[in-house]
Amino acid sequence: MPHGSLDKHLFKRGSHFKPLSWKLRTSIALGAAKGLAYLHSAEANVIYRDLKTANILIDSRYNAKLSDFAPEYAIRGYLTKKSDVYSFGVVLLEILTGRSVNERHLLETGYDLISWAMPYLTSENGILYVMDAEIKGQYTIRAALGAFSLALKCISADPKSRPDANQVVQELEQLQDLENSENIRSETLQTVL
Repeated sequence: MPHGSLDKHLFKRGSHFKPLSWKLRTSIALGAAKGLAYLHSAEANVIYRDLKTANILIDSRYNAKLSDFAPEYAIRGYLTKKSDVYSFGVVLLEILTGRSVNERHLLETGYDLISWAMPYLTSENGILYVMDAEIKGQYTIRAALGAFSLALKCISADPKSRPDANQVVQELEQLQDLENSENIRSETLQTVL
């Protein structure tokens, strides 16, 4: 894929990999969620098993493509579709924070990404603290709160309370619609002023 994998854009920034904008991040998250929803559909009925940022490839138009998929991993029993949704929630946290689930700094302090971020995810100030500084000012607080709220639902300890992949897609589409309408409103106000 022309733009490599998502993890490179989030965690290996440098001259070759520039930080992704808020709009691209939400678009990539939506694309990955749609791929997962398709795999979970009655037509495919597959458990992905290995959803992570390294397995989300970015094409020339910054569309997300799920990779490293093998049908023999579509197992029943311990892994379920809700396991995939949990993994998506972790990926969404990585997209929003710009931090890897395996970030050494967090692990050395006794935290993982989820336990580090969790206390901050319910307030505006907390969201601003954990959000990737590279995208500061590119999102509305309402959209950021909605995205983190969705991530929290996906990583719920109770699999039954997690949304299914189609619900994740719907919530991400609603977030994009919210962001677009608020941006239009903001541009209109700036024009009037």
